[in-house]
Amino acid sequence: MEKLPRVSASPAAVSLLGRMRAKHGRLVVHISGGCCDGSSPMCLRAEDLPAGPNDVRLGELDGAEIVIDADQDARWGRPVFTLDVAPGAADSFALDALEDEHLTLAS
Repeated sequence: MEKLPRVSASPAAVSLLGRMRAKHGRLVVHISGGCCDGSSPMCLRAEDLPAGPNDVRLGELDGAEIVIDADQDARWGRPVFTLDVAPGAADSFALDALEDEHLTLAS
């Protein structure tokens, strides 16, 4: 039985990831559990905050690994995520704080 993807992205999110990857190299997107910018996806350089042993790998989008903490994933019922973008810079230390738009979870 084939597993369904746990993460997808809007074309705008894929475009933003591509632009950030071109500027910063390999990326990882952590779906945070309430830290800093709420539960927003936090896009960082992969070498700055690599996925850890307690992270669940949800997939890869445009070369960026997408992960979530295993305990948080279980608390949220292992949902399927869709990344999108919202206007304005991220309100965190994520790379998209340097952009005119930031990653968000689609509702």
